[in-house]
Amino acid sequence: MNNLKAVFMGTPDFAVPCLKRLNEISEVIAVVTQPDKKRGRGQKLTPSPIKAFALDNQLPVFQPAKVKSPDFVEQLSRLNPDIIIVVAFGQILSQDILNIPPKGCINVHASLLPAYRGAAPIHWSIIRGETLTGVTTMYMDAGLDTGDMILKTAVSITDDMTTEELHDKLMAAGADLLAETIEQIQKGTVLHEKQNNELSSYSPMLNDDICRIDWNKSARDIHNLVRGLNSWPGAYSIIDGQKMKIWRTSVVDSLADSTPGKVTALTKNGLLVAAGENSVEILELQTPNKKKMSAKAYINGHKLQLPLQFE
Repeated sequence: MNNLKAVFMGTPDFAVPCLKRLNEISEVIAVVTQPDKKRGRGQKLTPSPIKAFALDNQLPVFQPAKVKSPDFVEQLSRLNPDIIIVVAFGQILSQDILNIPPKGCINVHASLLPAYRGAAPIHWSIIRGETLTGVTTMYMDAGLDTGDMILKTAVSITDDMTTEELHDKLMAAGADLLAETIEQIQKGTVLHEKQNNELSSYSPMLNDDICRIDWNKSARDIHNLVRGLNSWPGAYSIIDGQKMKIWRTSVVDSLADSTPGKVTALTKNGLLVAAGENSVEILELQTPNKKKMSAKAYINGHKLQLPLQFE
């Protein structure tokens, strides 16, 4: 069985295990990733994790500003790949690119499609309180994560799991699923399964409004938001005119009748805050220009006195 000539398109660390596995089981003739970005206080141009892996493994790297540009499409076509693998690339492929490889363009998507199509499926599966998610491989088409599905693998979400923790589980599962998908494609046993659009849901990009805690919501919903935005970009609230990021919480059953957002007690572990239903105990937080700290350390260092109110 001859190895497939593959082009890999991806950018963040989530995609690295997939590229590593693909490089072991096929001939990776090119890696396409986003242009280097300025990062950190020094604003130094930094390569993506995928570019770093590709250079370490002597794989050719392309970084088009626009993957849809005619010049790059022509360049890609001349490579004559059998297959294109796309994992968290960050740009939408044109139909001209989708038409290039005879074995198709395969996407590794971090949800159980058709649920959580879109940009942030890992975050939203936790924010919305799901207990099960997974990874799906699919043939790409012109729609947004709407192509025929190939294989799926499920991953459980526990009550306190963060996006960072779920990300790492799905990252490993995605590499295994890609390898199985490639094997089926090579053997000619791969199947197509149409998505049921009536069962679809969307995971939009995250913005500042989404990240701000609404204390009128239930403690469970707030807890899900906090863990769904950990470790990036972080949920936050305003207290005494200061933006405070909230990194870790717990749900506390409480019958106390209090204004949502009001700090009702300073506990041995943190701050107890009234929500629309029950209370949230803040366990880890971060104030502007400071490192993350336990809420207990914050209380000890600031000599807090009640009443306090989150906006």
